[in-house]
Amino acid sequence: MKRLAVCGSTGSIGVHTLDVVSRNRARYELFALTAHSDVDGLAAQCRRWRPRIAVMSSESAAGRLAAILAEEIPEIEVLAGASGLTQVAMHPEVDYVMAAIVGAAGLMSSLAAARAGKRVLLANKEALVMSGRLFMDAVRDGGAELLPIDSEHNAIFQCLPRAHSGPVESGVRRVLLTGSGGPFRARDPESLHDVTPTDACAHPNWSMGRKISVDSATMMNKGLEVIEACWLFDMEPESVEVIVHPQSVIHSMVEYEDGTVLAQLGNPDMRTPIAHALAWPDRIDSGVAPLDLVGMSRLDFEAPDFDRFPCLRLGFEAARAGGTAPAALNAANEVAVDAFLNGRLRFTRIARIAEATVAACSGEEPRTLDDVLDLDRLARIRAAEFIKTFSD
Repeated sequence: MKRLAVCGSTGSIGVHTLDVVSRNRARYELFALTAHSDVDGLAAQCRRWRPRIAVMSSESAAGRLAAILAEEIPEIEVLAGASGLTQVAMHPEVDYVMAAIVGAAGLMSSLAAARAGKRVLLANKEALVMSGRLFMDAVRDGGAELLPIDSEHNAIFQCLPRAHSGPVESGVRRVLLTGSGGPFRARDPESLHDVTPTDACAHPNWSMGRKISVDSATMMNKGLEVIEACWLFDMEPESVEVIVHPQSVIHSMVEYEDGTVLAQLGNPDMRTPIAHALAWPDRIDSGVAPLDLVGMSRLDFEAPDFDRFPCLRLGFEAARAGGTAPAALNAANEVAVDAFLNGRLRFTRIARIAEATVAACSGEEPRTLDDVLDLDRLARIRAAEFIKTFSD
């Protein structure tokens, strides 16, 4: 039986992970659960799963959770903050770490799990975008297993040879990331100036959290996935392409030198990549309905419109530029999306904030964790300053 720590258990990926585990109770034990601020949600999960450790992001939230559990399940140890997350990620009794904390907040625990040699189920693309080489070096030096949870990267992983030794040695010509185009794929770009958070979060195919839903609407998620794919699969940006596929049935493809294209298909449900990464190289029940190929009837593909989706262009540019560009892009996007969701920035300004911030934070690639965190802080300050300028 494998012991699992779910970092971000009350979020969308965390909830899906617990659903998959519930179908495979003989294989996995929930050792630790963590949440940001949802005390009641984590308390409910603790009642059901009885983990050894529960972690909240702040001391005050941890205190409230401890008070609830003290009367009901006093044996659960309650920890707080970054140190609590790191302790869980590196715990000697933990085998697998589901890294599902959204954004830069998930970097330190994900990196700690890699350094400790865990199987890291990486749902947090931002951690790899921010720290790139540092993260991959930690995976190598720590002897960790890195399994991608993003549906696109998980699909690529499934389409690569089992003993993947690099794109050249494996005969890989390119990888093709698919994206649905989100809720604004066919909408008049002139009308996007006035879209609301509710509009942006109404994804046609996937059920996701608010931040990633906005990233899908801007296609920044795909831009960050380009950067992530380069690191995960040792690819140059020129060998990574994005194709708009509205049905979200083909999750990504790999093209080989002999002309073969391998694609991974399935219903748009995050339980599929979660189950794959949990059980790899085996297969387990995910709870996902079988794909109805006859009922589906058609698959459509389009080239991405960089004028409609400037954030996707920025992702490619950051992948090619390297240096500070990927981390600055990620930080600026998080700040801008938060401002949009809280009514302080128009949807169409998100790309402008990101582009201005990347230009203002140019420099050499960060080599240490302190370098990454310093750059992240600087980029957030710059982004906040630009938001004041572009907030009309």
